[in-house]
Amino acid sequence: MAYDSTATKERILAAATAEFAAHGVAGARVDRIAAEARANKRAIYDYFGDKNKLFAVVLERVLADLAEAVPPSDDLPGYAERLFDYHRAHPEALRLVMWEALEVGDQPVPAEEARTRHYQDKIDAAESAGPGGDARTRVFFTLALAGWGIAMPQLRRMVLGADYSLDDLRVDVTRAVRALPTDAAPPGSV
Repeated sequence: MAYDSTATKERILAAATAEFAAHGVAGARVDRIAAEARANKRAIYDYFGDKNKLFAVVLERVLADLAEAVPPSDDLPGYAERLFDYHRAHPEALRLVMWEALEVGDQPVPAEEARTRHYQDKIDAAESAGPGGDARTRVFFTLALAGWGIAMPQLRRMVLGADYSLDDLRVDVTRAVRALPTDAAPPGSV
């Protein structure tokens, strides 16, 4: 059987996504990624470079998948529902971004300019819903509300109770986004 580099790359990316979501960059092991992908370590380094570069490719791909599945919208409550549903079905996206925050901190991240432009698309969509308030703040809080309960299941359980379901949370996230102020002055204005 002929060697299929495309299939090997896909297996490596799938294995790396799971490994990084579970362990972050520092805790991830290239030998575990290679074993799971049924590839050799040399192929990983040849295709992707070092572990940090592989993480950057994985994160870029996961965020691109998320952006395609949940495009910007002028309907922030509806966007929050779709984003919540996506994170519920694909918790690795949140985990990877959380690992990035833990390991990179407040330093620039790979592809930050492109990612910032993507967030600007969300802000532009929120602004197109009508004037009033700071769309940046509404988008930021929408992202936080849609992701936090998925990212922090232990906090959700301790604060809201063990019987408070993700379906309940989805309804309340949508309600909270709908209640975000639209008449607040943008930062820096008087």
